[in-house]
Amino acid sequence: MPAPNTTVRRSLLVTSATLLSLSVTAPAALAAPTPSTSPTATPPARMSTVGGARLGMPGTQVNLAPGVPVLPKDLTARSWIVSDAESGEVLAAHNAHWRLPPASTLKMLFADTVLPRFPRSAEHKVAASDLKGVGVGSSVVGIKEGATYSVHDLWLGVFLRSGNDAVHVLSQMNGGVEQTVQDMQDHAEELQALDTNVVSPDGYDAPGQVSSAYDLTLFARSGLQKKDFRDYCSTVSATFGSAEIRNTNRLLSGDTDVPVYQGIAGVKNGNTTHAGATFTGVAERNGKVLLVTVMNPEKHEHNEVYKETAKLFDWGFQAVGKVNAVGELVPPRSASSTAPQPGPSTSAAQDPGQAAGTGGPGSKPVASATAASGSGGVGIALAVAGGLLVLLGGGAFLVNRRWPLPDLMRRRARP
Repeated sequence: MPAPNTTVRRSLLVTSATLLSLSVTAPAALAAPTPSTSPTATPPARMSTVGGARLGMPGTQVNLAPGVPVLPKDLTARSWIVSDAESGEVLAAHNAHWRLPPASTLKMLFADTVLPRFPRSAEHKVAASDLKGVGVGSSVVGIKEGATYSVHDLWLGVFLRSGNDAVHVLSQMNGGVEQTVQDMQDHAEELQALDTNVVSPDGYDAPGQVSSAYDLTLFARSGLQKKDFRDYCSTVSATFGSAEIRNTNRLLSGDTDVPVYQGIAGVKNGNTTHAGATFTGVAERNGKVLLVTVMNPEKHEHNEVYKETAKLFDWGFQAVGKVNAVGELVPPRSASSTAPQPGPSTSAAQDPGQAAGTGGPGSKPVASATAASGSGGVGIALAVAGGLLVLLGGGAFLVNRRWPLPDLMRRRARP
């Protein structure tokens, strides 16, 4: 199968900028309206405190003060977090360390772990054993036994269609599913994502497979340091074999009830029986880059996870620079000599109700979207105008000051 020959990207472009100082100590929370809960949607009383004590508290954590906008009142997600991707400041959070089934957002960890191991041009002929174990009801890109695919093909299948079949092929190339799961778990621990327990590399529901909004944000932030990760997660559409595939991230590709979000540049969505809808997104506006993760909205309207994410992005862009942080995104262990210790909930013990279920369907693509407008935020997006890609400019994406930047991240990208 030939490599995809048509792509449309909203690339997260990079340049150096002044790092902000960060304090993880903050005044007591001034609670925003708490999303509605049910008896089956109660967070544990004690959660991990990685990133700051307040992130281990149940409920909404935010420092309201004069000039700080009030959080949206109609948020229903069990867990969410809004953070500054550059400084690592957590602007606001709700049950940030609640260990919940992650669905296909776990593919961010898979990609961050495995993507650097194979060149894009490498090819692999698919054997029947490569597709063994793909869960019933999984989202797939349509990998065929006996066909040959480039690594580039396979990663587009992972990011655009959330293809569990593509994940399993890449896992077999990496030494098998069991080896890949172990590699992912090791990498999660290196990133200090201590709420995460990996059971399947694709995020398919499995007993005991959990992560958190905090950890998913760490995965996205780490992955976005890699150019290939940025390219794939920001690709709107591509030719895969004889068909066009579109990204199921509706803030990136749009849908009838969700417009393309201004400045969006990825990263990954998911949806399973036990996880509900999950999503982590990154967007830039006016020189600020924010990460938002939303897990399992209780309001079951079409595309609700994207609607709540967009509201949190809107709030974050209004609040950044005005609100005091309630915590921080920690750097990897290897980049920090003072790595935080696991909080009380980072052990294997957990509320049985928080573990993933037993074999529900894997993440499924959302219904086919209308054509994206191609509009994007100033400084980050590639716009489509007259069929041509138009570069709007260079954005900024930095990491915690204790996390050294690769040379690539210090240079302004060029058309």
